Amino acid sequence: MKRCIVLAQIILVALAVTAAGEETRLLRDPSISDTQIAFVYANDIWIAGLDGGDARRLTTFTGAETNPHFSPDGTMIAFSGEYDGNVDVFVVPMAGGEPRRLTWHPAFDAVKGWTVDGKSVVFASGRVNAPRPHLQFFTVPLEGGLPERMPMPRVAEGNFSPDGKRFVYQAVDPWEVEWRNYRGGQNNPIRVLDLASYDMEKLPWEGSRDMDPVWLGETIFFLSDRDFAMNVWSYNLATKELTQRTRFTEFDCKNLDGAAGRLVIENGGYLHVLDASGGEPAKLSITVRGDFPWARPHWESVGDQVASYNLGPSGKRALFSARGDVFAVPAEKGNIRNLTRTSGVRDLAPAWSPDGAYVSWFSDESGEYKLMIADSFGKDPRVIDLKNATFFYTPAWSPDSKQIAFGDTDRNLWVVDVASGKAKLVDNEGSAHPERVIYPEWAPDSKWIAYARRLDNEYSAVFVYSIDKGKSYQLTDGMSDSRAPAWDKSGKYLYFIASTDFGLNVGWLDMTSIERPLNRAIYLVVLDADEPSPLAPESDEESVKAETDGEDKKDEDGDKEDEDEDVEVTIDFEGIDQRIISLDVPVRNYSAVEAGEEGTVFYLEQVANEDGMRLHRYSLEDREATEVLEGVGGYVISADGKKLLYSSNGRWAIVDAGKSPKPGDGKLDLSDMKMRVDPAAEWRQIFREAWRYQRDYFYVENVHGLDLDWVFK
Repeated sequence: MKRCIVLAQIILVALAVTAAGEETRLLRDPSISDTQIAFVYANDIWIAGLDGGDARRLTTFTGAETNPHFSPDGTMIAFSGEYDGNVDVFVVPMAGGEPRRLTWHPAFDAVKGWTVDGKSVVFASGRVNAPRPHLQFFTVPLEGGLPERMPMPRVAEGNFSPDGKRFVYQAVDPWEVEWRNYRGGQNNPIRVLDLASYDMEKLPWEGSRDMDPVWLGETIFFLSDRDFAMNVWSYNLATKELTQRTRFTEFDCKNLDGAAGRLVIENGGYLHVLDASGGEPAKLSITVRGDFPWARPHWESVGDQVASYNLGPSGKRALFSARGDVFAVPAEKGNIRNLTRTSGVRDLAPAWSPDGAYVSWFSDESGEYKLMIADSFGKDPRVIDLKNATFFYTPAWSPDSKQIAFGDTDRNLWVVDVASGKAKLVDNEGSAHPERVIYPEWAPDSKWIAYARRLDNEYSAVFVYSIDKGKSYQLTDGMSDSRAPAWDKSGKYLYFIASTDFGLNVGWLDMTSIERPLNRAIYLVVLDADEPSPLAPESDEESVKAETDGEDKKDEDGDKEDEDEDVEVTIDFEGIDQRIISLDVPVRNYSAVEAGEEGTVFYLEQVANEDGMRLHRYSLEDREATEVLEGVGGYVISADGKKLLYSSNGRWAIVDAGKSPKPGDGKLDLSDMKMRVDPAAEWRQIFREAWRYQRDYFYVENVHGLDLDWVFK
């Protein structure tokens, strides 16, 4: 569902920019009269003819003007205006002039139409409902006066019958408008209310999302996704005949309005006119011309738009993706470098190879996301094609800098050989879930990948994948929810978190699972059966001096000192469940486990009623945890384990991982993180992204064996 919200945000905030002579896209909230069409573009209201062409701007205020509706005689437009610090009902003559305010309440007032006689404006407001502002309809006189509430107890969209005696309406305003083919409680049938007797009739309904009813003559038109895409349908009140009027498939229809025997709809950012009596919709070619300063290529500071981040192997530079570009930011000396410089292309999820030689990221410059690998200056990036064109996440370089592991939209975990560019499937998370738990964590010897994935009981378990054998092994038994694995730098231990009170949280589509308390403990697995527990009971004993007689110096354990010896991970799977031990930290709501230097592990704690999270560091040598920071939004440890990049309240800093920094230590100045923005190119990328979201998130069938056709098809 979060992805659906993201799609809605992408479309709502996008600004369609066109050069002179080209038709304009992303025209919103259309309304139609017998001679003209009104619509919203760039938060202003524009007017065009029924045959399209050049549009005329009617409003110019810097705030948003939305929801235009023609008066019945076509001489005025009512709209919602963000004037005077609030959104209220305004009217303005078609010829232009100063808008006149009709409502004064601090609640949001959304214009929905007019009364049949044209003497009052109809608007929706949650001004009288608490604790949630469910919408009701009101009318306010054109000449001024107090609003009067209409009789429907809850209503989101609606329209009067031609004689004004009945009202057709959509009761519920859905909070999740972009969940395609949703079949849940937000859906309701279209209702017809007799305003004198209060008798109610419901239109034929199949559990679909039916919305935006318009009443023309004896026919009610409305939008419905009962054919698995939002299209225009009609219902004849006399014959009781239900008819599908449009058959769009790529984009859903939105914002239906009608008058004088015609309908206007938005689809894919374009406006279409449909004759109410029959025929196919006609796409309008409309050109919007204006002095749009935001439409010119220009420079913008993007330091406050960080989407993803990473840290160089020794912490001397950090990587940030912001507004689709990738930046390398120095911890102390040097300039901020824009590695990609590609306005209109989305470059994201940067990662630095542990040897410091390469930077990788995902880029959609070709139209689909591919893996890019370049040097630390971003020069001449190499392109690696990826299987199953989709979205990709959580890239992680192997410690030897020869492989990259990552996840994708379908919850697959992949590993790609950097030299050959060949990708291999590691595993799959098992089911679609709002919370992604599968992501790669490399062992220090680059021969194993640890990850979590969901089991049939909806608990997550920790797995390890052998690069040499091409096989996965389950480490935890599935009786607790285990996730967030991290390898100790020694290669001897694997840390993770697990919850034994997770059971009531597995039903994420069940309201009873909301706000159930959740706690996790921190564990480590001793991987080698011959390796002693790092938390074995200690005892102070006197040491016995031994003569060396020229022999090699040995440490207290009798092992030869060799700090340069390569780490080799050995995992004995037999009896491994008996070598899982818990760290002596209180059970809390922990997440985001990362290993630091050898014998050190970091983790976040979510504390109720606190902004941000607390970052802790646990030392196996000291056998105790230290609180490092408060108010942390996210963090990452450098490949050598010595540096820490973290965010707090929108600020970023690189500090020593082994210390508890003071406020202001290591602060990064992102004010010079700037890029040249080409709005026209960005507009094209936004629509590519919107199309990919619909394709990858709303047309999924039988996701990993879980039958979700009813949700996603």
